[in-house]
Amino acid sequence: MTITKEKVQEILNKAALRYRGPGGAIAVVKDGEVIGQRIWGFAHLDERIPMTPEMQLPICSITKQFVCALLIDLERNPTPTLAAKGDFRKQLSDHLTEILSPELTRDGDLTIDQLCDMQSGMRDYWAMTTLWGSKPDDEFLLARDCGPMLARSKSFQFAPGTEYSYCNVNFHIVARVIERATGEPLDKLLKERILRPAGMSTASLCPYTAYHPPPCVGYEGDEQHGFTAAVNRIEWSGDAGLVASLTDMIAYEKYLDQCYADPQSWYRAAIADPKFKDGTPARYRYGLSHTDIDGVNTIGHGGALRGYRLHRRHAPEERLSVVVMFNSDTSAFGPNIDIFRELLELPKPAPASIQPAASWVGAFLDQDTKLSIVITKGTREGEVAISYDGAPEPIKLSTPNHGKSDSMVATVDGDLLTIHRVGDNRILSARRVVPNESILKDASFQGVYHCAEIESTFHCIGEDGVLYGAFDGYLGRGNATPMKYLGDDVWVLTCPRGLDAPAPGDWTIVFSRDEHNAIQGFTIGCWLARKVDYVKKP
Repeated sequence: MTITKEKVQEILNKAALRYRGPGGAIAVVKDGEVIGQRIWGFAHLDERIPMTPEMQLPICSITKQFVCALLIDLERNPTPTLAAKGDFRKQLSDHLTEILSPELTRDGDLTIDQLCDMQSGMRDYWAMTTLWGSKPDDEFLLARDCGPMLARSKSFQFAPGTEYSYCNVNFHIVARVIERATGEPLDKLLKERILRPAGMSTASLCPYTAYHPPPCVGYEGDEQHGFTAAVNRIEWSGDAGLVASLTDMIAYEKYLDQCYADPQSWYRAAIADPKFKDGTPARYRYGLSHTDIDGVNTIGHGGALRGYRLHRRHAPEERLSVVVMFNSDTSAFGPNIDIFRELLELPKPAPASIQPAASWVGAFLDQDTKLSIVITKGTREGEVAISYDGAPEPIKLSTPNHGKSDSMVATVDGDLLTIHRVGDNRILSARRVVPNESILKDASFQGVYHCAEIESTFHCIGEDGVLYGAFDGYLGRGNATPMKYLGDDVWVLTCPRGLDAPAPGDWTIVFSRDEHNAIQGFTIGCWLARKVDYVKKP
């Protein structure tokens, strides 16, 4: 199949028209050469500064793969300091023990590889900042705030190596371990060993999001409600932090094409078939996600910060890469995949004529994770939408009671919902929660709750079912936000905005009762951070 430049330009023009936003930049690299790019709109609306290929944007979580590339390079080509101290992996393990709380390192099961593969079992710290009292526009600094964060991280949400769960703190830790082992700053190491060899001449580490290189501005909002300059005041390094232009990212895709041709390259090592501890295939390794697009193996990652969305993806066998960069909150993943489909002329999934069983619709609670699952009718025929890890995900039905998506296989049987989260290596067994009018009049929900493990206090405020929740912790006094009743003793606490973006979304709160039927505490969690227990104060 021939991909012509004319065809590419037509596809990219259509993407620009569909995702106008403040501005955007897209590039397609085939066989190591640019065969199309489209830049449109503005980097700065107020100043009418146009978007250009040289405009630097934060690439956010795409940074993770660069840190992993650095890790592999340091192992293969150690600094004199590293070489003098002997076993590289043991050095990393020793520094890991120094950084983490004793509770997490007591059994010695957690490894650097599990951190790099999102299999650590740790809770995501950007989600946890909500429980520590942060407000969405607060400042979060590495030197001031990360030490207390790690000290309060004392338990796993699953055994390391057994499951996948996205967790930014993994790569914050990996970066700190690298700096301790080498005695050199992360920005210097990345620039010398990865960025410049990749031809990324203007890319650099800029950890503090309030000081990104001008003039590009990230925007919240949409065309209907208008665009507002986003406020970002968090400092991150390792899990994110790099800034780069489209020209830099094009150079990187060309570099990866060359790396893939070399069986001994760091890239080949990073994309080797990911697995869990038990040998089950995984979909994430060394800062890179593996996504199958109708039989085409693609490898890449997205990035998000308030006001920015980015996604880069590479199909190694087809020698095809697509980079999408937006200075708005418009998802970049969907456009990236759509461009791949059109370029490779992959057939669009045909809608099914199957009518979903009525038992799909409703709210369910997974018995183990204590997370709620809300199912609604799909926007297209033959689909339902399942909300579990953020945005609703469409499930294409094969029978009225069974269907699947790229990430899950789901079956409903009356009030029992079973979901195999394939990429997570987890099976959810959830039961329907049923609203009870009398619960809304139960005054024992109100009060103050405390979690000793993470040193957080929760205030439940309101009456007659109109409840609000607010957290206090080492980061401050958080905003009060509404709580929604799902059924039984299950509520959700809304969290549409957080320090990081996207925000955690709804937190599931599962209240527990004592022998007198009075509320005694609750378990709270979201898809990034699960099973945190609070006890009600007398």
